[in-house]
Amino acid sequence: MPRPATAAPKVVALTFDADMTADQGPRAARGERFDNPGLIEALRALKVPSTVFMTGRWAEEYPAQAKSIGTDTLFETGNHSYSHYAFTADCYGLPVVDRTHMLADVERARRAFERAGVRNTVPYFRFPGGCHDDAALRAVAPAGVTAVQWDVVSGDAFATDAGAVAEQVLAGVRPGSLVVMHCTRSAAPVTEEAVRRIVPALRDRGYRFVKVSELMRG
Repeated sequence: MPRPATAAPKVVALTFDADMTADQGPRAARGERFDNPGLIEALRALKVPSTVFMTGRWAEEYPAQAKSIGTDTLFETGNHSYSHYAFTADCYGLPVVDRTHMLADVERARRAFERAGVRNTVPYFRFPGGCHDDAALRAVAPAGVTAVQWDVVSGDAFATDAGAVAEQVLAGVRPGSLVVMHCTRSAAPVTEEAVRRIVPALRDRGYRFVKVSELMRG
């Protein structure tokens, strides 16, 4: 007699891309903010384990924040490349990393994390824009990283309505979901407010928040 199917555990991983491209230094110097300390403090206040996919350029621009995130056991840090340039053509208008430089770009991010004092790193890699092909996967494989995508798009990038972002996430989450959001004030200004709505709503539904590493362990 077949055994009844076991329901999937109600866990969800919130992930946050700390994006800054290699050529955005002048914009940061003019005051554009690619960080979001309020979001990080909200996650701490809400006690939400999270995974931050960080670019090396972001860690260089905000070393104190990178260290704060990367030494807090509530968080883990994944590699999001150094440059946040695309690893395939036609990826949201991003500049493209030459195939021969892809591995070096990933390793350069790792070294930037080390210089900033980021300690809680995990061997996961998120391609900029999520864009990749088999050749890109082969190129980064020697770095010992596993590519991580998502199944729930928050829609927080360039959004101005936190309620709409929250609704999109809440509509998409299923047991075992992995949500992609952003940790950049200039490009995702309502993420903190959306998270403050998402977290209690999912907890009310019985969900537990986990880091990507726990989700991957099953």
